[in-house]
Amino acid sequence: MNNNIKAPCRYDFVGSFLRPDYLKKARADFENGAITAEQLKEVEDKAILDLVAKQKKAGYHIITDGEFRRATWHLDFMWGFNGVGHSKTQTGLPFHGEAAMIDDTYLTGKVSVGDHPFVEHFKFVKALEDENTVAKQTIPAPAQFLEQMIMPFALENTKKYYNDTEELVQDIAKGYRKVIADLYAAGCRNIQFDDCSWGMIVDPNAKAIFGVDDAGLEDIKRLLLRINNLAIDGKPEDLVITTHVCRGNFHSTYASSGAYDSVAETLFAGENVSAYYLEFDDERSGGFEPLAKISGNKKVVLGLITTKSPVLEDKAQVIARIHEAEKFAPLDRLYLSPQCGFASCEIGNKLTEDEQWAKLKLVKEIAEEVWGD
Repeated sequence: MNNNIKAPCRYDFVGSFLRPDYLKKARADFENGAITAEQLKEVEDKAILDLVAKQKKAGYHIITDGEFRRATWHLDFMWGFNGVGHSKTQTGLPFHGEAAMIDDTYLTGKVSVGDHPFVEHFKFVKALEDENTVAKQTIPAPAQFLEQMIMPFALENTKKYYNDTEELVQDIAKGYRKVIADLYAAGCRNIQFDDCSWGMIVDPNAKAIFGVDDAGLEDIKRLLLRINNLAIDGKPEDLVITTHVCRGNFHSTYASSGAYDSVAETLFAGENVSAYYLEFDDERSGGFEPLAKISGNKKVVLGLITTKSPVLEDKAQVIARIHEAEKFAPLDRLYLSPQCGFASCEIGNKLTEDEQWAKLKLVKEIAEEVWGD
């Protein structure tokens, strides 16, 4: 289906949705050996068909598979590369008030990629496009992949395969360029990088998290920017690539805090994407001033509606915040969405499916009132 719809849309969403209970059960049954991979796929297919129908009914022009074929927003993508292994975590990742029990993921060899499974996942959603919708593929940013392998807890293992970080950067970027090319060949024209690495960089404890001093943190910023741009380099002109910056999203908890100020000069001015989906749902995100650093004609999707709580925001207050942001970026380059996905991991956030759709209804109503489109 050919149309001129490009991400972001004036009212939009990040990508992941709450998994229905029957899908969670099927995945558990598969892991326990009670059903086959093909039987699991049949359940996934059914759930995605139902989800896309609801996305269309809600009036959205972007469609996704809700990340229904994944356990997590980022790690499953990494597992599709050669040289990446994983195992059940014993301790979990530290989130605010709760440990995220997601698989430990680490290198087992040199990084490369063959036929990545996400390409087939995309084709299923692509076939559901119509004249009013376009499929968006969400994947973790190259910077997120690199960060996973160079964090202090991972570095000793990574050095078994890469003494030179630059070699790892080049291998990851090369792999991404192949996946991007394969997605494009499958008809994809909208790719969203999901990137928590910048959320960690802005955290007050960033230097301790990365085990560096001030100069070392600046080096990491430049490295993360460079790998993202290396992966994007040479992309087709009509392929839209956007970035969603996140501070962690697991069972309505978060991993980091901090305003965008300290990364604005690097990320907003230097990354070769066409738009940013940015969290602005609470005080952890800081003010809108860094939006003034966004270069060129890049668009900004304001994540003013939280996915971490079922409570509906006050429409007038959200509209007032949009106009506050307008002081730093033109209104015609501003858009609206929830601040993150509803289920970055399979467990999902603490709200119901009805409450999820109520949030999206509110996003659409506000956007139509502010922009009239």
